[in-house]
Amino acid sequence: MSRKINRLNARKVDTITKCGRHADGQNLYLSISPNGGKRWVFLYRWHGKQIELGFGSARDVLLARARKLASDARALLAEGKNPKDARRPSEGATFGECADRFIEATRAAWSNPKHAAQWQMTLCEYAAPLRPLLVDQITTDDVLSVLEPFWSEKPETARRLLARIERVLDAAEARGLRSGGNPARWRGHLDHLLPKRPRLARGHHAAMSYAEVPAFMADLRAREGSAESALELCILTAARTGEVLGARWKEFDLDRGIWTAPKDRMKSRREHRVPLSTRALEILKTMYESRSSDFVFPGHKPGRPLSSMALVMVLRRMKVENSTVHGFRSTFRDWAAECTDFPNEVCEAALAHVVENKAEAAYRRGDLFEKCRKLMDAWAAYCTTRQAANVVALRGNR
Repeated sequence: MSRKINRLNARKVDTITKCGRHADGQNLYLSISPNGGKRWVFLYRWHGKQIELGFGSARDVLLARARKLASDARALLAEGKNPKDARRPSEGATFGECADRFIEATRAAWSNPKHAAQWQMTLCEYAAPLRPLLVDQITTDDVLSVLEPFWSEKPETARRLLARIERVLDAAEARGLRSGGNPARWRGHLDHLLPKRPRLARGHHAAMSYAEVPAFMADLRAREGSAESALELCILTAARTGEVLGARWKEFDLDRGIWTAPKDRMKSRREHRVPLSTRALEILKTMYESRSSDFVFPGHKPGRPLSSMALVMVLRRMKVENSTVHGFRSTFRDWAAECTDFPNEVCEAALAHVVENKAEAAYRRGDLFEKCRKLMDAWAAYCTTRQAANVVALRGNR
């Protein structure tokens, strides 16, 4: 008499809670751990030794899929093959290998080199328990074990880590290294298992009041050093830190007063032309006379630009506590809105912001460069005047 098969059904799989193994038949079992975790296992003997082969969490692998996997394993046994060896994927199938491959494949799309370093750190250190696991055997419980230590104490870290794990597993599925649902998916999956993430009080980067800028800039100009010059240029051009520090001499036309930042270094992934004021050109010409690298602001390590931390240290030495380096972009925007009549689109173009309105973006093909030049000249005039009250900002054309 044959043993009964297909003993379980979908409802029973969802509702059964008793700890232990529950047979479906033909070596397939639903294994329930003391903490309630459910996973599929296939039990068989190989050279006299009992082997347990896992098919994944019952949350991720449906009953029909588990039965198909069990059927495949039985077919391998009939051929004299060990299912556990046969299911071991070829090179590059561990989470660690897939994560490293994903980082290398995506590196070129990141304008900021820090992104790759952050991905590498989180997926190597925080997700260390996942790295040796085969991607097709990672379960929801595996992902939860990595996330739970950070979920309440460091919600932003946990959010980023979850997103990165999910993308790596999605990429692995696209390569045919795993199948089924993504155990790191938040919506409709982990959102039922983890406490709702608190809404972050992000705020904005601390920004100095524009009324304080002229006196601050006078103090900054009186100091010597490439970091000080880089910070001043960053403020005068309203550029992002990485755009200034990564700038190379080939991007500048000092005769025409134009800096053309290539699209691969821009957050918007679009080429950005920056008009250079008289003071900005003075800084660049001084740096050019003593150049020793392709970088305008070379760092201590050969072939590397100045570190962003160098600019932070300038603010610390000047005892500035009410602003970050990035915050000066907000300072510039506040000044432009409150002290000038330049149109909003000119101010946004100067900041290299992408036009969010698709219809407007389709018709605006130019970069408003000449109007931006007037705006940046006005900003430089304001920054190089010690008392803001004595400055009358230049007016732009609507």
